[in-house]
Order: sequence, then C-alpha cells, then structure tokens
Amino acid sequence: MPLIQMLLLLLHLLLPLGSDGAQNSNTTSEGCQIIHPPWEGGIRYRGLTRDQVRAINFLPVDYEIEYVCRGDREVVGPKVRKCLSNGSWTDMDMPSRCVRTCSKSYLTLDNGTAFLRGGNRPALDGAWVDFRCDPGFHLVGSSRSICARGQWDTPKPSCQVKRTTYTAPSSGRRAVYIGALFPMSGGWPGGQACQPAVEMALEDVNSRRDILPDYELKLIHHDSKCDPGQATKYLYELLYNDPIKIILLPGCSSVSTLVAEAARMWNLIVLSYGSSSPALSNRQRFPTFFRTHPSATLHNPTRVKLFEKWGWKKIATIQQTTEVFTSTLDDLEERVKEAGIEITFRQSFFSDPAVPVKNLKRQDARIIVGLFYETEARKVFCEVYKERLFGKKYVWFLIGWYADNWFRTPDPAINCTEQEMAEAVEGHVTTEIVMLNPENTRGISNMTSQEFVQKLTRRLGSKKAEETGGFQEAPLAYDAIWALALALNKTSGGSGVHSSGGVRLEDFNYNNQTITDQIYRAMNSSSFEGVSGHVVFDASGSRMARTLIEQLQGGKYMQIGYYDSTKDDLHWLGADKWIGGSPPADQTVVIKRFRYLSQKLFISVSVLSSLGIVLAIVCLSFNIYNSHVRYIQNSQPNLNNLTAVGCSLALAAVFPLGLDGYHIRAGHFPFVCQARLWLLGLGFSLGYGSMFTKIWWVHTVFTKKEEKKERRKTLESWKLYATVGLLVGLDIFTLVIWQIVDPLHRTIESFTKEEPKQDIDISILPQLEHCSSKKMNTWLGIFYGYKGLLLLLGIFLAYETKSVSTEKINDHRAVGMAIYNVAVLCLITAPVTMILSSQQDAAFAFASLAIVFSSYITLVVLFVPKMRRLITRGEWQSEAQDTMKTGSSTNNNEEEKSRLLEKENQELEKIIAEKEERVSELRHQLQSRQQLRSRRHPPTPPDPSGGLPCGTSEPPDRLSCDGSRVHLLYK
Repeated sequence: MPLIQMLLLLLHLLLPLGSDGAQNSNTTSEGCQIIHPPWEGGIRYRGLTRDQVRAINFLPVDYEIEYVCRGDREVVGPKVRKCLSNGSWTDMDMPSRCVRTCSKSYLTLDNGTAFLRGGNRPALDGAWVDFRCDPGFHLVGSSRSICARGQWDTPKPSCQVKRTTYTAPSSGRRAVYIGALFPMSGGWPGGQACQPAVEMALEDVNSRRDILPDYELKLIHHDSKCDPGQATKYLYELLYNDPIKIILLPGCSSVSTLVAEAARMWNLIVLSYGSSSPALSNRQRFPTFFRTHPSATLHNPTRVKLFEKWGWKKIATIQQTTEVFTSTLDDLEERVKEAGIEITFRQSFFSDPAVPVKNLKRQDARIIVGLFYETEARKVFCEVYKERLFGKKYVWFLIGWYADNWFRTPDPAINCTEQEMAEAVEGHVTTEIVMLNPENTRGISNMTSQEFVQKLTRRLGSKKAEETGGFQEAPLAYDAIWALALALNKTSGGSGVHSSGGVRLEDFNYNNQTITDQIYRAMNSSSFEGVSGHVVFDASGSRMARTLIEQLQGGKYMQIGYYDSTKDDLHWLGADKWIGGSPPADQTVVIKRFRYLSQKLFISVSVLSSLGIVLAIVCLSFNIYNSHVRYIQNSQPNLNNLTAVGCSLALAAVFPLGLDGYHIRAGHFPFVCQARLWLLGLGFSLGYGSMFTKIWWVHTVFTKKEEKKERRKTLESWKLYATVGLLVGLDIFTLVIWQIVDPLHRTIESFTKEEPKQDIDISILPQLEHCSSKKMNTWLGIFYGYKGLLLLLGIFLAYETKSVSTEKINDHRAVGMAIYNVAVLCLITAPVTMILSSQQDAAFAFASLAIVFSSYITLVVLFVPKMRRLITRGEWQSEAQDTMKTGSSTNNNEEEKSRLLEKENQELEKIIAEKEERVSELRHQLQSRQQLRSRRHPPTPPDPSGGLPCGTSEPPDRLSCDGSRVHLLYK
C-alpha cells in the first residue's frame, strides 16, 4: 500500500492543475480526476488515507473507487468505477446515489413466498411486497406491504398451519400426508420446478381409482433453502406437529443427509428426488433412504470413458467443500487410477474460489472437473474469466443439473458481466443423468415425457424453463410420487382396508416399524416406466439410469452422446465442437527435438582430418622408403613410424566423434562410442608414446655424469620398443576392463523447454546425445590422470634434454617441440570440452581441432625437416657409402665441436693481444722514468763485491732489471 500511495502522490506532482483552471473537466490524458461523493455517501479509495485523498487531484489509470452509503441507505447505480486510459471513469452515464431502503426481512416469508414488486432488490421507496403462503398454511396479516421513506407501511405477516386441512376428505378417502422440503433458493434451487412437478403427480395419482382407492395423498412442505440448518428447523416442525407424515421427501444432498440420518429414529421412509451424494448409498448409515435421482458417482464412469476417448491421462479437479462432492471426487479418484489416469492437482474451497482457480492456472491444469452447486459455479467461472482459464487449451467438466441459463442469471456475489460469463463457460462438457425419457412412449402416468414437459411449462406460467431451478430434475420428482404411490398401494393391498394381506395406512405412527418394513420392501421392488425412464432402485436405494453428455455450444447445451455404464455402451452422436478444431491436450504437448552437430562444421573438420591422414601416410611412406639413409637411421625411424600411425588413428577418431542421431540409429550408438574411445586412446598411445619414449631414453642415457656416460653410450633399440609397448599395453588393458565392466552407451541430456511463438500449446524439449557409462567420472578420472601425468612428465623431460647432443636420436629436439604442442593442446582441450559438453558444436570444434592441430604439428615438426634436408643436401647415401667417402665417422656433432673450439681459440688470441699491448705501454713508461732519474743523480761507484746494482747506468743491467719486472707483471 505505501508504494501505491507514493505513486499516486508522484502522479499528483507530475500533473498539477494550472491556476487559470484550464483543466476543469473530470478527465485527463494521464489519469482521472477525483469524483466528489454523492450526498449522504462516500467513496472508498483503496490504499489511500483521507489526508492523501485531499492532497491529490488525479488518480492513475486502472485505479478503482467504490461507493459506500451510510446508515440504512443503499447504493443505486454502479458501486465500483474504474479509471480508463482515456481519462474517464466507467459508467459515467449512470449516476450513483444513496437512497433509503426498507428492511430486507420483509423479502422472505417462512412457509410462504414474498414477491417484490415495483423494482429490484433492495426494496426502495415506492416498491411493495406481496405475500403468499404455501399449501397447508394460511396468511395472518396483510397480504401487501409498501415501502415508503425507508419504512414498511404494515407489520410483516406470518403463515400458520391450516388445522382444517388435516380432516378427512369429503369423498370419504383417508388422507396420507407427505412431509416435503423443497429448496427454493440456495446452492441448488431445485424446488422451483420440483414442487410444481410433485403437485402435478399428486393430482394425477389422486385422480386414479386403481391406485390407493381409499386414500388421498396430501403434501406439507417447507423451503429448506438447501441449508441443513434451515432444514433442521422444518424437520422438527414436520415431526412434532400434526398430522403424522408417512414419508419424508427432501431435496438437496446436504439436507437429505440430515433427514435420512434422523428418519430411522422415527421409522420413516425417506424418498429424495434431488440428492446425488454418493454417501447416501451407505445402507448402514441410511437404512430407509431411497432416491429417484441417481448417485453422483454415476457421472464418474462417463467421465472416465470420455477421458479415454479423447486420450487424456492427466486431469485436475476443483470442488466445493461439501460431503456430496468430496465423496464423488473420492470415487472418481479410484476410477481414474484403475484406468491409468492421474489426478495431478486437486483443489477445494468453501465459499471463495479465487485462490484455487489461481492455483489451477499456476499448475497449468488443462482438463478440469468441477464439482459445486450452481451458485458457486457462477463464482468459479467469474474467477476463471479473470484468470483466462478458458479457451481452446482448456476443457471443463461440470454437473449437468444446473439450469440451462445458469451462467446468465444475475448474481450480486460476482462482478462479471453476462457476456464475460458466457465467454468463460463456452465449450464446457456436462454429464447428466438422463432425467427425461428420450423415447416418446406412455408410462404409468399415461403421459409421454414431452407431454409432461408441456404440462409443467404451462404450470410454471411466465417463468422460463431454462431459468427455473430444478427444471431438469422435475421428472424425477414427478416419478418419486408415483414410486411412493405404487409402494403404498402395494403395502395397503390396493383395495382398501379389507383387502387381504394389506395394512391400514392410517394406523401408521412413528413407533410402527411393521408398516415401515412393508413400505421399504415395496419400494425396494419398484419397477415401472415413468416420464424419466425406467424406474428401478439398486441395493443401496439409488436409481439406475443412463448418462447424457452435453456440450455448451454458442450459449446452448447440445447433446453429444449417451453412456450406459451397466453395459459399457457409449452412443456417440458426433456433435462435439472444439475451439481449436480438435480436443485439446491434457497438458502442454512436449516435442522432443535432438540437437545435432552442425553439418558444415562436421564436413569442414572431416576434410582437415582426411588431409591429415593423407599427410601421415606420406610421412610414413617417406620414412620407410628412406630407412637406409644414415640421417634417417639416426632418428629411430621405427618410432617415427609409430608416431605417424598414431596420428592417423587420432585423426580417424574425428569421424565417429562427429556422428550422432542425424547419421546413425540409436542402436548403433554404442559402437560409435567404442570407436571414439579406442581410436583416440590407441592413437594417443602410439603417437605420443613413441615421442615420450625417445625423450625418456635420451634423458636416461645422455644426461648422466661424465664418468657414467662412457659406460652407457650404447642405446639398445629393443628398450625403446619395449617402452612403447608398455604404454600401449597399459592403454589396451584399461580400455578392455572399461568396456567389459562398464561399457559406454547412449545417454540423453534434456534442456529447458522452449516455447515456440506459433503455437502456445506446444513446447519443445531440446535433447542431446552423449556417450556415457554408469561410472563415467571414475573412468575419466583414471584415464585423464594417467595421461595428464605422461604429458607433464614429457614436458619436463623435453626441457631437461634441450641441450643434449647425441647421434643415436638426432631429432630429439624436434620431438621435444612436438611434445610441448601436444601437451598444451591436450591440457587445455580436455577440461574445456567437459565444460562445453552441453554445447555440441563448441565441444566438437574444440576436441576435433585439438586432435587435428596436434597431429599436424607433430607430423610437420618430425618429418618435414628430414624431407628438406635430404632434398636440399642430397644426403641419400647409405651408412656404408658414407663411411667409404669420408673415411671417418665424423658427423654434424663433431663439426659443431670444432666450430666451438675455433671460436674459443679466437677469443683467447684476442685476450693475448690486449695483454701484449699493455706490456708494451708499461715498458715505454719505465724507460722514460729511468732517463729522468739518470739526469738528476751522478753515477754511483762500483760495488766492492763486483756486482752492479740494479739502477746503474749500464743499459744491459737496466734492461735485465726491467725484464724481470715485466715478466712479473705479465704473469
């Protein structure tokens, strides 16, 4: 609410009225101007306080206001108005006023009827009420009261029992009284037509001299309003007020349940004309109950048959919380379960169906069985219209005993128009017990079913049949009186008090169980043709009948079939019509659609793979053909051949890697999965294994200390082949165990459903095929872990041997470069393809291109330099020819050593030259100093020892001294 208030205040600030009063109308393009309330009334602004209403002038589009009146006044005119997008309020041509009303208590009359004249409810000034009592009652008070200034001009009258009506008829026939409860209003107002039908039957029975010649059936009735509480009051009056009633005749299941359960205490037979609750079939609970209206469970076999006919496997239900509908739904649940049909969603409500209907919409319910009374049906379908739970996607199954125009009847409890209701109910299907004999034959009453309808229509007068409650059940009420009359006739012997084997009906009282038992046996054996068809009761006292199937088409109910559950016979008329042209699906039709690999991508990569295989074959052929060449022999050609074969197998794995359901059937998929695994596994083992073997043995033999190297210079070829065989054998062993223990098979991955734009009733379920096994992650962990260690170790060994020179494997540096590329591509591609496994194109592109590029790089790095060297240098001679020509076994490595020695000698010569130049400079400086010293000091006398000291003027001695110094300096 605070959010609404803030929005309204913001709207008010954005839409100020000018001071010149230019906007002085009630409308604006941005909202609607506030309407001043009527006199002695007010307007309820939803979500706004009184102060907030005073602070704003306009309300937003779609905002609703509600008129309210004070005291005893009522709103005349629209009670709710809505702001339209054009800035006007709805129904502005109809004013809303608060007017005085008279008390509503005058609009009902116990044991009678109050007819409001001069207007509709509520009673306004100038309206009047006419009062009329039911048969057997007389009016005490004025028969008319006028509403003036909010008051009725006369006191309310009452209906009292006519004591004189209980005397014996003047004809000498003794009266037998029937106590009846007719629901004239409420959930099922069936008494509106059933009471006139009962009165017709009484007239017809009493006019017959061959049925109950000594008795006359008389009726005492009340309006139960289909309310158990109201029925309890009238049941008390029927039982405790004279005269004694020989039978009770209730209608409406909730009322019949109450009456039938209490009647056993008074030894009374209960015969119902309008009760369908399955619970009433319980003979232990209701031992004296009969009904001409079949049990509601008789609808369920028909519903199940229709579900099967239209191929529906999922249904939903919504019911009013009453015993009749709960027990009916329990029976339906058992029947659909036996038929393999599922009730996916079950909703119930007591008085407000808004939330259950929203739940049905939320759960995407399509086929919905609704069980509720007519008044609640209007509430349900008003909510159905609001939630748009109707149309070509939905089918509603309703009870067929509503009035034909039940959805057009004005109802103050709903706020939907007649047109909206008609749109919401269009196309629904009803299952209805055949209550009118379809065959135009005469029965016990000597009247055809059509004649009965005509006679009842005349008796109803101005009332329309389709607007009269219980019109469809009226034949059942008519036949109920005939069933009672025939049973009483059989009990009394059929010819008065002196008939043999008969009993005196006038001797019946509430303690006389003997007569009750005889009436029960007579009722139980009833069998006759009535206006509703053949009347017969089963062991539980329920009527057996066929079911009529109807569909609302264009606002009218059309017959589309009949179903006889006793014979499992469905007579289909083929008159059903559907909005979409055919019955809708019971759920959104899910179309499974596989995601296949892009054929352009597959063909492109396949071409690259094929060219790579051709290149591998060329390299293999070159290596085999030139295996006698010394340069090729020094590269371990057999290992290079295995590398070329491994690359070919790896490239061949690209083809099964791109095969899916677009190319092969599902049954062949496991073979494709195995082909992928074996080709890729063996290709990697041969290709990478042979290169790893070279690097391993180069590192093992040629990176030892100098003292050990001399002993291990020789490298046996069998060790190389044994290493490759070990790697390949380990892969084969792992793959065989995998295939035997947990073979690869086809699995399907499903994605989120997609809704196509062209059909809202279809959703697409994308699916993708995978090769998988039960312990797929475990096997991949073993496989990837083992291969990953080999890749990392290969990188390490290639780095360690990058400066090693050996004539036994002269291409190990090229092998190291190939190992770098293969390892990097594999270590990147493996986790990426696992992440992108749900994206078939991306996963295939990463995996296949990694295989292609690593194979291409390996073949080019290992074989192209050899081809180039042999072609450009012409080194095609064998080892013997090479030895005869050179006379020595000098190779490229010795030449390289010679070049290194020459370079080192040149550097040493350069250093010597620099030292020589420095010595010459120092000699020159020393001579200069000696000459300067000789000038300053005379010559010294000779040494007595005869030696000349160093420092004398003789040049030889000076040179000798200088030479010793220079020699010392040079060192």
